[in-house]
Amino acid sequence: MERTEISYQSPKQPVVSRKKKFWTPQRKEALIGWLFLMPEIVGMLLLNVFALGFSLYLSFTSWDLLSGLSGIKFSGLQNYIHLFQDPTIWKALSNNLFFTVLTVPVPIAVALVLAVVIHSKVYFKDYFKVVFFIPYISSIIAVAAVWSVLFHPSLGPINQILMDLGVSNPPKWLVDPKTSLIAVAMISAWAGLGYTIIIYIAGLSNISNELYEAADIDGATGMKKFFKITIPLLRPTTFFLLITMLIGSFKVFDIISYLTEGGPDNSSTVIVFRIYQEGFVNYNMGYASAISWLLFAIIGLITAATWKMRQEESF
Repeated sequence: MERTEISYQSPKQPVVSRKKKFWTPQRKEALIGWLFLMPEIVGMLLLNVFALGFSLYLSFTSWDLLSGLSGIKFSGLQNYIHLFQDPTIWKALSNNLFFTVLTVPVPIAVALVLAVVIHSKVYFKDYFKVVFFIPYISSIIAVAAVWSVLFHPSLGPINQILMDLGVSNPPKWLVDPKTSLIAVAMISAWAGLGYTIIIYIAGLSNISNELYEAADIDGATGMKKFFKITIPLLRPTTFFLLITMLIGSFKVFDIISYLTEGGPDNSSTVIVFRIYQEGFVNYNMGYASAISWLLFAIIGLITAATWKMRQEESF
């Protein structure tokens, strides 16, 4: 007897296509996030992007700030031609370079040595960290006011000590064209030393003690450990400090404005102070914008060159 197999086929169910909703929970959450960020984005566009583009446009114009927006007149490359023919700009640029030499490599070297000593040899480390860091968190104007008293040509304690030591004609410091920029650089370097020390101490805390212990077993001296272990492993920290301090040295303004106002005889004037003079003293906003873009180009080139050197060292 043959078995008959009967197969049942279920009828096909019709496929119902559901229209996907656009406002999914994920998109709603993203929209809420963008709404929270919108004030910051608008502020950045207005205060940074718009200001940057407007200053670039002004650098090709002649505009007296007191005349209003109607006084803007296109002048082409006239501001940039005058820029490279202006002796005060070259003087300010040379002063900036000299100021950078005094306030970047020298404080970095001093801060590195002090950081190593504090990190490894000194008791009450936290106390010394606070002591060195206080000038950095203090108002630079307050620091400059104290140092202006210390540097007083005749009544200041520094010159009094020098005269007691037998120096008959001590430096005039802030009022002498030969020493004004050196004095300002000394104050600036001293005020920022604590920040550099703290950054180096943070870098030293990430170096494993096993490396130093292995070096001790091999008979390495303290100097060899410093030059063969500490300095190479602190290169990223040094690179970070170098970039930030280079940019900061070309942006210096407040301490110059308070102590010397660029004098005497433009001996301490710098690029940012020249921008201030042209824009807000002489009201020549077009020329001030051109100087600003010169500063932007200088900082960009220095940063790019330093970054390139860092990349070549990493290979």
